[in-house]
Amino acid sequence: MQIEAGPLLKIINSPEDLKKISKEKLHQVCDELRQYIIDVVSVHGGHFAASLGVVELSVALHYIYNTPYDQLVWDVGHQAYGHKILTGRRDEFITNRKYNGLSGFPKRSESEYDTFGVGHSSTSISAALGMSMAAKYKKENRKSVAIIGDGSLTAGMAFEAMNHAGVADSDVLIILNDNCMSIDPNVGALKEYLTDISTSPTYNKVRDELWQLMGKLPIGKTFTREMASKVEAGLKGVVSKSSNLFEALNLRYFGPIDGHNIANLVDTLKDLKEIPGPKLLHILTVKGKGYALAEKDQTKWHAPGLFDKLTGEIIKKKIETPQPPKYQDVFGHTIVELAKLNPSIMGITPAMPSGSSLKFMMEAMPDRAFDVGICEQHAVTLSAGLATQGIKAFCNIYSSFMQRAYDQVIHDVALQYLPVVFCLDRAGLVGEDGPTHHGCYDIAFFRCIPNLIVSAPMNEVELRNLMYTAQLPETNAPFVIRYPRGEGVLVDWQKPFEKITIGKGRKLKDGKDIAILTFGHPGNFAQTAIRNLREEGIDPAHYDIRFVKPLDEALLHEVFKNYDKIVTVEDATVVGGMGSAILEFMNEHNYTSKITLLGIPDSIVEHGSLKELYQECHYDAMAIADAVKALLDKEILTEV
Repeated sequence: MQIEAGPLLKIINSPEDLKKISKEKLHQVCDELRQYIIDVVSVHGGHFAASLGVVELSVALHYIYNTPYDQLVWDVGHQAYGHKILTGRRDEFITNRKYNGLSGFPKRSESEYDTFGVGHSSTSISAALGMSMAAKYKKENRKSVAIIGDGSLTAGMAFEAMNHAGVADSDVLIILNDNCMSIDPNVGALKEYLTDISTSPTYNKVRDELWQLMGKLPIGKTFTREMASKVEAGLKGVVSKSSNLFEALNLRYFGPIDGHNIANLVDTLKDLKEIPGPKLLHILTVKGKGYALAEKDQTKWHAPGLFDKLTGEIIKKKIETPQPPKYQDVFGHTIVELAKLNPSIMGITPAMPSGSSLKFMMEAMPDRAFDVGICEQHAVTLSAGLATQGIKAFCNIYSSFMQRAYDQVIHDVALQYLPVVFCLDRAGLVGEDGPTHHGCYDIAFFRCIPNLIVSAPMNEVELRNLMYTAQLPETNAPFVIRYPRGEGVLVDWQKPFEKITIGKGRKLKDGKDIAILTFGHPGNFAQTAIRNLREEGIDPAHYDIRFVKPLDEALLHEVFKNYDKIVTVEDATVVGGMGSAILEFMNEHNYTSKITLLGIPDSIVEHGSLKELYQECHYDAMAIADAVKALLDKEILTEV
């Protein structure tokens, strides 16, 4: 399907082209840019609502600032589609999030306009401040702008950066894009604070009337910007009890203003560009702006997949037979079942109740399930605090986001031997979101921590049973359960709970030629490979390790005593992962088997479909079969 850009957007191949368009026509540019995003995403997929909400801001920033010399840092990057289209990537945009295509996030290696690689939230202010401090040191007249959403602002890192910005005396502008959303609706005191600023009728009414009055007074040139700022600051203090947070951090606060008024945005940014020092512009936007359905249900339309732009119908594959559920939904329904049986269970997630499916428990038991906002560190230590009081906290965090709370896992959970259950969603490769979201490293970074139990289910029933085992009173230890994004393999998965012996793997199939050891979901790839290999007369054994810490030593002794050729398979980095654990065991016990390790290589894996990435990383069913045959062929060649 051919997607055409509008007449103005069609001639914009860089911000320099945008600057040639008159200010009066910028609203048309915004309309065309918004429509182009709708057209492309509806057909090709991607994040949706966030970029629609900042169309006017994207246009205004590139219109006023001298990009890429001036530095724009987009927090998270879900909202950067307009930015990409305006900076020379319009025609390539149809490849967004596709294998070997554009990244779904700003990426330094992709464009000089992408000044900082993002994907995780709350990094923009720190990065932009660093750029601003460097410009000051090098005596460059280079502007730095951080664009951060109110959801990202809840993270401690954002406050750390603002605290430093207030004393660094650098020319950095923070634009707070306030739409009351991250992916799910925002929570917490900061949300209430921003609401107070943006909705105070007294403040907004008096401020508007005051500025209208000043415009009629014969004040003349003696009324400076500094005087105007003092008048507004005094006004804030009189009518709003909570509008001093940013100024208390020594950031000059401007706003709130309408983030969809392109003319006003351009004028405001032009003025702020001339004001030195650290400052914050508060803009109010609507996530999904310009597409009514996305405005109405912003969570659903954050990344809806393909859809009919006219009817709003989200296009799903027509499947006649029942399909396995997503692992996240198995978690979501199972924790509700377990919580009904065990009153000590609580659920915690950092801003991902929909993505993790903790939403089911939040709806059924709102006093026992909590979204703490984009605060992974807090989520872990909060869970630890709950655990000290006899609560069995299920802390559900995406694997790649757990990286942000590593110290808390060690210091607050493992050292104190607190029985927090970490459910790591999106473990392994995640597909189109790419390297910022792949859960590559959790096996390696958790396996080295004392006191942790580290497990992975091969299917939905195993996930349920691991969750059941983790919450039992006798399982009084930190417990990690990692599972992948997407669908499992069993349609009939809601089986009665069974306790799993901690540190106990299982033999799934005996065999005579070679042993395949798998950890987690890739065991299903191995089963497919084994079926294919048996057609070629090769008979592998299959063992599901199930626990990488503690290892099932009895099972491994059995493996090494019976097989001198072994293939290990995992959906994580092979550096320090399950295969490494097997090699360590082999070395410790003086075994000499030949081992091939399959998994994510020691390199950055880019974005693409899961099928494409499994093939690229060589641990899909075909790669497993090839590894088996390669080991056996080596033996045959040696004998000859």
